[in-house]
Parts: sequence; structure tokens; C-alpha cells
Amino acid sequence: MKKKDLEKYEKLLLEKRNQLLQEFDHLKKSAMDNTMKENAGDLSSYSYHMADQGTDAMEREKAFLFASKQGRLLYHIDEALRRIRNNTYGNCAECGQPISPERLTAVPHARMCIKCKEAEEQKKAR
Repeated sequence: MKKKDLEKYEKLLLEKRNQLLQEFDHLKKSAMDNTMKENAGDLSSYSYHMADQGTDAMEREKAFLFASKQGRLLYHIDEALRRIRNNTYGNCAECGQPISPERLTAVPHARMCIKCKEAEEQKKAR
């Protein structure tokens, strides 16, 4: 892959990484660092309804699941950046063939070509 192309994909990956880190920081500040009472805006010492507590617990659980998904995506982006540094970026991890530029533009952290990725998905579906 040409150096110019690698720089383009590296820029895409770094932009996505920064965006993810900003979203994660916002999520952490808004949902994970506060207690249930603080999230509800209830600073009194009185308890509130069980349904409200359940809703708050569910929202916190969704925030943790979202953070986990973001963490996995961040890992894949970091791995793609590592492949750029190792000069292995753009080649399929399964068959070794070049990954199409269209795929890399759509999914810059892709590690497999479409053909190998489809085969992997079919194996999972069985």
C-alpha cells in the first residue's frame, strides 16, 4: 500500500479514535461517575419510588454496555494503527490478499477482506 494511502487511513482511524474517547468521556461523566440519586437530581435524604430506582439501574446498565462496546471498537482501532506501523495494514489476516479500498474507507479498522469476513460470519451462523 502506498504511503499516501496509509496516511489517509491513519488519519481516519485517529479521528474515529478521538471521537470515541470524547464519547466515552461524556458517558463516564454523565452516567458512571454519579450515584443514582445524583443522576435523578434528587439530593434529599428521602428515598424515591422503586420503579424510579429500577429505571435508573437499567440506564446505568445500558451505559456500561455501551462503554464496553466502545472499548472493543477502540481496541480494534488501536490494532489497525499498530498494523499501519508494522506495514501489514490493508492485507487480509486470513488469506493475505489486499483488502479493497472501498472496504477500508467504510471500515478503516477492518482486518479481513469481504470474502473472508463473509465466511467467518457464515461459520458463526451455523
